[in-house]
Amino acid sequence: MITSITSPVVEVTELRKAYGGRTVVDGVSFGVDEGEIFGILGPNGAGKTTTVECVEGLRVPDGGRVRVAGLDPVTDHAEVTQVLGAQLQESELQSKLTVQEALELYAALYPHPADWRPLADRLGLTGKLKTRFGVLSGGQKQRLSIALALIGNPRVVVLDELTTGLDPRARRETWEIVEDVRDRGVTVLLVTHFMEEAQRLCDRVALIDQGRITALDTPSGLISRTAGATIISFTPSTPLDHDDLATLPAVASVASKDGRITLGGTDETVTALLSLLARHRITAHQLRVTDATLDDAFLDLTGAHR
Repeated sequence: MITSITSPVVEVTELRKAYGGRTVVDGVSFGVDEGEIFGILGPNGAGKTTTVECVEGLRVPDGGRVRVAGLDPVTDHAEVTQVLGAQLQESELQSKLTVQEALELYAALYPHPADWRPLADRLGLTGKLKTRFGVLSGGQKQRLSIALALIGNPRVVVLDELTTGLDPRARRETWEIVEDVRDRGVTVLLVTHFMEEAQRLCDRVALIDQGRITALDTPSGLISRTAGATIISFTPSTPLDHDDLATLPAVASVASKDGRITLGGTDETVTALLSLLARHRITAHQLRVTDATLDDAFLDLTGAHR
């Protein structure tokens, strides 16, 4: 039996980049498989945008290797622009340009562009075709930026801080659009510092801290590696000895604020806590037991709490 091996559509190996003697990307390596949403997460200044700008060919790496569909983004830049679309973190169009003019202009840059009409319809822009860019809302501008990134029929699209500045409803509508893009067979490289966004959308995520990848896994895989994968919070009817809480099985953290106690642990911790409360005849008011989130995993795995 012959097993076919497919290479990642995006390959980054030991990528390095410095500005003015300060290293901002320090040996970053990852691969993105065809058809997945791959997240690059990290705090502001972690090196996320510089990494994807090297993938896009907008920055020349100081070291390492980058390939997009087997092409070098720097030496094969013209070819890469035909297979990769990008929504930049900061970009503006001429304020008097209408949505339709922008779509037609970008379509003219490609030999085989997508039909912008159904693209505009799918992204909710049909009713805004005659509207000038300068008067679009933030969410409408983001939708247009996605359309412009997709108009060249790319195999890969880079979305950099796509939902920054959007209200919660617009953010969730944009998430649905990203899922629709992936469902069309486009590979998505998503840069974000919103952990909820990554947990909702990404098949795998790379956590970047101070220019280095500190963890790479599925969102659920990263959460399972968190010291306190289960979060228990409650207000006891009478004070509890923190030493008793700290010795509960599998407990990872104990915190108290304004009389409310929060524990990080596992299901075993929950069972032991309930037994402890019963023995001391203590009622747990507003008891909450929740799974840890990607936010918790990020703090734990990258030390971003420093």
